[in-house]
Amino acid sequence: MTSKPDWLPEIFPVNPWTENTYESLFKIFQEDFVNSQPCYRGYTVWFFPEKEDGKEVVFWHLTSRKDNTTGERLPDLRRSERLPWARPMLDNSDKHEVLGWDYEEDDGAVKTYVWLRDYDYLIVLKKYRDGGRRLITSFWIEYQNFKDKLKKKYDQRIK
Repeated sequence: MTSKPDWLPEIFPVNPWTENTYESLFKIFQEDFVNSQPCYRGYTVWFFPEKEDGKEVVFWHLTSRKDNTTGERLPDLRRSERLPWARPMLDNSDKHEVLGWDYEEDDGAVKTYVWLRDYDYLIVLKKYRDGGRRLITSFWIEYQNFKDKLKKKYDQRIK
């Protein structure tokens, strides 16, 4: 792994997880995505304003994952600790450490993938005709087969 880029903040300490961890993460989310307008390569990044449990639904997609058996969203430590990386990755998407591309999915939707390859962190955006992007999710990439799928999507990207 290469040395951490200067523009990339430290991960947020989430272990041990406490009753205040979500509130601390939500402050980061508010600062980076609610109180200021993020952009990706000059285009606005936005999200749906719907809330669940008093927080924007996309916040839960950035910090938790759905349990396959219960359907309940549970804290995802790797997603959560990397939340401070999301905004700087969008702001610095032109840097060599960040691989960003558009890909047309099977359903015709165009997604933008922003991948910090050396750190296995991915942001997924939906691209709209006006160039704007909607924030969908972000997560730490745990498995090599998912990295292989991303590499294939990159190779088949929209040019």
